[in-house]
Amino acid sequence: MSDEVSTIVAPSAAGSGARRRFGQISIEVRRNASSGLRIAAVAIALLVGLGLSAVALVLAGVPADSLADEFIMATLFDPTNFKAVLFQASPLILVGLCAAMAFRVRFWNLGIEGQMIFGGIGATIVSLLKLGPDPARLYLMALAAMICGALWAFIPALLKLRLAVNEIISTLLLNYVAYYGLLHLLYGPWKDQDGFPHSPSFAPSELLPTLSSGMSVSLLIAVAAALLMAYVAGRSRAGIFMRFVSANPSVARALGVPVGGMVLSVVLASGALAALAGFTVVSGQEGRLTQSFFEGYGVSGVLIGFLARNNPIAAAIVAFLMSVLFVAGQNLQVFYSIPSSMVQLIQAVVVMCVAASDFLVVHRIHWIRGTP
Repeated sequence: MSDEVSTIVAPSAAGSGARRRFGQISIEVRRNASSGLRIAAVAIALLVGLGLSAVALVLAGVPADSLADEFIMATLFDPTNFKAVLFQASPLILVGLCAAMAFRVRFWNLGIEGQMIFGGIGATIVSLLKLGPDPARLYLMALAAMICGALWAFIPALLKLRLAVNEIISTLLLNYVAYYGLLHLLYGPWKDQDGFPHSPSFAPSELLPTLSSGMSVSLLIAVAAALLMAYVAGRSRAGIFMRFVSANPSVARALGVPVGGMVLSVVLASGALAALAGFTVVSGQEGRLTQSFFEGYGVSGVLIGFLARNNPIAAAIVAFLMSVLFVAGQNLQVFYSIPSSMVQLIQAVVVMCVAASDFLVVHRIHWIRGTP
C-alpha cells in the first residue's frame, strides 16, 4: 500500500458548486519529515500555546504588561524563585524519564503515582526500622524505594506479557490500590503520635542534604538519571533493542530481539525511576511520608514524556520548563488570585498545541482554488 494518501475535504456542505467557488483543501501524507521541520513545528506550537495562555491569563485579570515579568524575570532571575524551580524540577525530571522510557517499548505506564507511593513506602520502612548504620541510611532508603517501585511496576508488566491485560487499565487501577494502602498505613500503624495522618518525621541523617548553593541533592540525582537514560537509549545495545520494539514488536521478535525481556526490563526501570521521584519528595521536601506527596506527578510525567518525544535529555528540559510554569503559576495565585485550575489549563493548551503540530509534521496541506 502506498504511503501517499490524498484526502479531499469539502469546505462546507453547500454542494459541489460551493466547492468550486471556495476551493478545496487537499491533505497528503508527508513521506519524510526532516528534523528541522519537526523542531520548527514544535517551537511554533509552543509559541502558539504560550500566546493562547497569555490571552487566557489577561482575561482572568493579569495585566498584560506583567506577564513577562512574572514568567521570566520574577521566576528565573529571582534567586529564591529560581531555587524553587530547581527544587520542583527534580521529581518532574524523574517522572518524565519514567514515562519516556516506558513509552519507548510501547508500554503506556499510567501508574506513576502508584509507583511513587511505593517508593515513599519503601524509604519509610527503612527509616522506621532504622535499618543499617546512620551514614548509610539514606542510600538504603533510596535503594529500598527503587526496589519497591520496580516490584509494583512488575505486576502490570507481568499481566501484559502473560495474559495480554491492557496496561493502561491495570496501571491506573493499581494507583488506587497503592493510594488506599498508603491511607491504611498513615491512619493505622504508621500514624504519628501527634494524631495527624502522616508518618513520624525522618531523622536528620535520613533527609536529602542541600548543596552549598542551597539547592537540594535531588537535582543532581535527577540530572544523573537523565544522562544515564540518554546513554542507555542512545548508545547501548538495549537502546537499539528498544528502537526495534518500538518500531514493530513482531518484526523485532523475528529478528531475534528478546521482546518480552526487553519490555519487562524497561518497565522495571521505569517503576524504579518513579519510586526514586517519590523518595526525593518524601526525603527532600516533606521530611516524612504524607498522604498527598505524589499528587499531580503522574499526569505531569505523562505530559513530559509525550512532549519530549521519549527523549531523556528533552524530558529533562521539558521538566525544567514545566517547573518554571508551576512556580510562575504559584506566584500568580498569590499576587493575582489566579485559581490553580488556570495553571492546569495552560498546561493543557500547550500540550494540545504540541500534539496538533504532529499533524502538520506528517501531513502536507494544499489549498486548491475553486472556479468562480
